[in-house]
Amino acid sequence: MTLFVQACHDEEVNPAASLELSDFAQLRDSSMIVDSELIHYYIGRLRRADKDSLFADNYVRSLYTNSDDHPFYWINRSGLRQGADSLLSTLERVGEEGLSDDVFFLSQLREDVASVKSLDFDQPRQEASRVLARLEYTLTKAYLRYAAGQRFGFVNPRQVLNHFDVKDSDSVHVVYHRLYDIPLRHPDEAFLSSALRKIGRDSLSIFLHEIQPRNPLYAQLRKELNSDDNRHFDRKTILCNMERCRWQEKDVPYDHSKYVFVNIPAYKLYAVDGDSVLAMRVGCGTVKTKTPLLTSKIMRMDINPQWIIPRSIVEKDIVRHVGDSGYFARRRYFVRNRKSGQTIPIRRVSWSMLMNKNYLVIQEGGKGNSLGRIIFRFDNNFSVFLHDTSSPAFFSRDVRSVSHGCVRVQKPFELAEFLLKDKDERTLDRIRYSMTADIHRPSADETTDEMPLDTLDRDRLISSKDIEPEVPVFLSYFTIYPDKQGILRQYSDVYGYDEAILKRLKTFLQ
Repeated sequence: MTLFVQACHDEEVNPAASLELSDFAQLRDSSMIVDSELIHYYIGRLRRADKDSLFADNYVRSLYTNSDDHPFYWINRSGLRQGADSLLSTLERVGEEGLSDDVFFLSQLREDVASVKSLDFDQPRQEASRVLARLEYTLTKAYLRYAAGQRFGFVNPRQVLNHFDVKDSDSVHVVYHRLYDIPLRHPDEAFLSSALRKIGRDSLSIFLHEIQPRNPLYAQLRKELNSDDNRHFDRKTILCNMERCRWQEKDVPYDHSKYVFVNIPAYKLYAVDGDSVLAMRVGCGTVKTKTPLLTSKIMRMDINPQWIIPRSIVEKDIVRHVGDSGYFARRRYFVRNRKSGQTIPIRRVSWSMLMNKNYLVIQEGGKGNSLGRIIFRFDNNFSVFLHDTSSPAFFSRDVRSVSHGCVRVQKPFELAEFLLKDKDERTLDRIRYSMTADIHRPSADETTDEMPLDTLDRDRLISSKDIEPEVPVFLSYFTIYPDKQGILRQYSDVYGYDEAILKRLKTFLQ
């Protein structure tokens, strides 16, 4: 007895090609009977029993809610559509992505496809309509899981990293530090609907190729994962960084010819302009004051910037020196009323002023300023920037977690030159001179026996320079990343993000 023949890649004519599902309704062997209403009935049962909670899973349940009227995506009068073979061929290789077969129900799919192709429906619960229903529902679910995961990631970094560090808590609420502030694209109904439209067309294979991660690093990591000798890197670290490559960040370095990329675990900055790469060491935030992950555009550089000291430092360290004018003078701190802009004489500064957020403690710009002699500014929600430092000795360390969140750069003048589109000598000379000139003038609170001579060449001073066009900047976190020569290197998971991501990712891994 013949039910139908699957011949997706055969040139032979399918003898069942002209048959409809209803043609089998009169068969005497009940296990061989194919009935569309019965298929819809079994799909409804599968939908009601499905408790999985991925976005794709929820969409599939809603898709088959009115299953009696819903067209079939994978089955037709000849059995399975050609797209089923394309999908299964792709899913058979998910192990090469480090993913688990079980996530995509491969064991069940293999068994059911084999039953259809061999017309073997003699086992209990293996009647034709039930198998076809299971194939229709499970193929759709596996397909959309794979498409959404490979295109957008299986883990949402916002959910992981923005629930990582507790900022404050009480018996009712917990407030976390925001550590990931990169705009992302997520799978939505429009994407899944578009994916479904590919099934009945010849474009399914093309679509399965198009949804693979675009980040060039992904291909390198995948090659490492599947090499005969991947002892250079820890397998879990490879898998974690492959997941990072799946995230659909709205702005990415490889879409630009000129950009600045900071990799926090490597404590490295790469200023890239085409084939030219300026590399330098950086210092980043400590474990307690992590540098946030973000994307922006460098819009301006300020030379000899003032430093508005964070409240945490004021309240922890500075407030106890109230009344000590020498302390403030040596560090060139002054206090300003935030609302009026008025500078308060140090002798009048009180403990209550410093504990009041309406008063700012500011360090004058120039030599010895904690921001160094130049700062590179870009819009962000954290008051985090790239800047010089007055204490460059730490660049010799391997671990350079030293800041309150900002990124300290080893070669500030070289970075300034890189950012400029027109590198004219006059502008470069003014920046170089301003970064070395002693611009400090003693304040009224400082006691000096002799005022120094004013030898500044004020025509050469420059306080600010806009970056035109603005240069994209990426503060990122990869524990495996290529160095300046393109060779992959593994770095310590300094903030512990790998472990948190892998905890969420392990459900999807081999």
